[in-house]
Amino acid sequence: MKVFLDTNVLASALTTRGLCAELFEVVLQSHELLTSDSVLHELERILPAKLGQSEEVTKGFINLLHTHSILVTAEHPFPSLPDPDDEPIVASALAGNASVFVTGDKALLQLQSIEHLPIISPRKFWELLADR
Repeated sequence: MKVFLDTNVLASALTTRGLCAELFEVVLQSHELLTSDSVLHELERILPAKLGQSEEVTKGFINLLHTHSILVTAEHPFPSLPDPDDEPIVASALAGNASVFVTGDKALLQLQSIEHLPIISPRKFWELLADR
C-alpha cells in the first residue's frame, strides 16, 4: 500500500513513542511511504522551532525519510483546501497515487476524501491495518 503520512503524523512519530511512532515503523517495514519536499521543509522548520528537536536529530530524521520514502512532486497545488499550506502536500499525495493520506489535521479529516484519496486519522489507519 502507498501511504502518505502528513507532517503532523511524522512529527509525532519522532517526538512520541505512541501510535504514530508504531504506524511509522509498520509503514517503513511493510508499505511504501510517500513524502514530498513540502513535508520535509515543514519538518525542518517545526521540529527544532516548535518541538525542541536538535539540529542533529532533525537532520537525521530528514535523511531517514529521504532514504526510506518515495519523494513525490506535484505539478500544481490542490486548490481550495481550508489551509493553503496543505495544498501542495495533498497534491503530492494525489500525484503519487497514494492509497491513503494519514493525518491528525481536523480540517482535512472532515473532508474524508479528496478525489480518490481517503483521508483518515492515525487511529483509523491502525484499525485498517489490523483488519488486513
